Amino acid sequence: MKKLALAAALSLTATSVFAGGLEVPVIEAPVIVEDTSSSSPMIVVPLLLLAVLAAANR
Repeated sequence: MKKLALAAALSLTATSVFAGGLEVPVIEAPVIVEDTSSSSPMIVVPLLLLAVLAAANR
């Protein structure tokens, strides 16, 4: 009976050794993506183009 208890105790400790033991899990930070407003940058380029064309016609 002692051998059975000893074998059970050894098998329980051996599984934790082979499983990697106690290790702190590494949790990665979530990636946060900001939405940009699409109206402002899309208007700037045509307005600049119109200003350049207006200045070239003078």
